[in-house]
Amino acid sequence: MSDCCASKGSDLERLAQQADQRRVLVVVLLLNALMFVAEFTAGLIAGSAALMADSVDMLGDASVYGLSLYAIGKSARWKAGAAVGKGLFVLLLGFSVLVQIGIKIENGVPPSSTLMLVFGALALAVNLYCLRLMWRFRTLDVNMSSTVECSRNDALANVGVLVAAGAVALTGSFWPDIAVACVIAALFLRSALRMLTEAWPQLRHVHG
Repeated sequence: MSDCCASKGSDLERLAQQADQRRVLVVVLLLNALMFVAEFTAGLIAGSAALMADSVDMLGDASVYGLSLYAIGKSARWKAGAAVGKGLFVLLLGFSVLVQIGIKIENGVPPSSTLMLVFGALALAVNLYCLRLMWRFRTLDVNMSSTVECSRNDALANVGVLVAAGAVALTGSFWPDIAVACVIAALFLRSALRMLTEAWPQLRHVHG
């Protein structure tokens, strides 16, 4: 009888934790989707490759959180598969940022540092809030670990946008914007490789 009660208690605890994960992931998914629209629009108006790259990062995160939601409650194999999917998607986003950089270099017009500062700061605040919400789940499984990894990279990218905005304001050059966009692309690629390196062996060896 005591074993049965203990088992039920464990199941209830697991279900409660899954419900908490869902609530958190829904919140961060919506925040990132809204920020993608706002930041991408601002990037177009400002003519900033870094701001547009950062907005694509937000879109990537919204998709990542959606995959993470789908994987909650699934088997270890499903979770590893979701992590692989996230890695491939982030890899694709990294290459899309490189395309944006090429277009910006061809244009060669300095971006609006004011818009970069405003929307870079807003994006940083949103990402730090998302990271705070998800931090307690970071060691739960490979699915949540890869999700937190994305949010942490986003905060670093946001800081880079703010640094670029300051440098553009001081120099009047578009190169600081390009440099930070390159760093964001590198973060995408590094994060994607790390996710794939961790998740692919699990996908191959985990059953069920």
